[in-house]
Amino acid sequence: MNIAINTRLLIQNKLEGIGWFTYESLKRITIQHPEHHFFFIFDREYDPEFLFSDNITPIIQFPQARHPVLYYAWFELTIPKLLEKLKPDLFLSPDGFLSLKTPVKSMAVFHDLNFEHYPQDIPFWTRRYYRQYFPKYAAKAVRIATVSEFSKNDIVQQYKVTPDKIDVVYDGAHDIYHPLPEDEREKVRKIYTQGLPYFIFIGSLHRRKNLINLFRAFDLFKKSNPSDVKLIIVGAKKWWTRDIDIAYNRMVFSDDVIFTGRLSVEELSRVLGAAIALTYVSYFEGFGIPIVEAFRSDVPVITSNVTSMPEIAGDAALFVDPFNPESIAEALYKAYQYESIREELIVRGRRRKDLFSWQQTADRLWESIEKAVKS
Repeated sequence: MNIAINTRLLIQNKLEGIGWFTYESLKRITIQHPEHHFFFIFDREYDPEFLFSDNITPIIQFPQARHPVLYYAWFELTIPKLLEKLKPDLFLSPDGFLSLKTPVKSMAVFHDLNFEHYPQDIPFWTRRYYRQYFPKYAAKAVRIATVSEFSKNDIVQQYKVTPDKIDVVYDGAHDIYHPLPEDEREKVRKIYTQGLPYFIFIGSLHRRKNLINLFRAFDLFKKSNPSDVKLIIVGAKKWWTRDIDIAYNRMVFSDDVIFTGRLSVEELSRVLGAAIALTYVSYFEGFGIPIVEAFRSDVPVITSNVTSMPEIAGDAALFVDPFNPESIAEALYKAYQYESIREELIVRGRRRKDLFSWQQTADRLWESIEKAVKS
């Protein structure tokens, strides 16, 4: 079997949610299935580390697809010509984008439909492209994989896709995440906060990650609970908006917020492992990988009571209303003040962490691929 795969989000040192899904699942699938051949299609020079096994042929196709005009050029002009030449049994797209102009069987992974619910959070031309083309991709795909039951139900409702066409594969977390001994936690705190305790946020600094209300909540927490606690924000400011900037600059305790930028996986595992708690209070998520990373690190989780997050966190989190800073502030107080609550959340997180692994993701995605080829 020959499978062509859109791997344009495999970019060295720039992997985020969908990029990690692509990396972790394809690494396992290609190694575990040497009897099949895979064409990895990049839109730029690639790093050799992404060629996981000998049954992969890398192909570079320009232009770099990073703008709606270039999305169209790549997926509707370049990709159809390439697929006509390769004649694969399936075209797989881990980021959901398909080509409407190819007769090749196609399978998409839809991670979430945030742009349908919060279009204002995305630049105008990007959201226009997404909202025009993703319903067509849903119809085009012979099979769709997604990362939560929440997202599956959302795809069914938004695009009128029959549920039996969609497989839930879930995300996982890197094996590097593990509990840190106290002496290591102290070392990390000395590096980042001069030895002081801190909450942590991890993710792209996108508006839907709800930094505005997290900043407001942290201020409320500090006002009512005078302390030396810090807030570490891990992530690139690619999506930083004027609204987020205004909220940050209006903070009373902005000096207690520390921005690290993007961190390596190795360093991120250490910084997460030394935190009081993960503050992951997005108002829309298809999964929420940092939740599972925190479970693996024995770090309590504070997360939102909407979209996929209750499904992923189960009974192992303090749930908040992401639209209510007071609700978030109350959870910060509980996680900081009560050791018994932290310990209970850690125990519950240990029970949930094994429900999600990249090996399970790869196995479920492969089962979905086989269904797509046979359809």
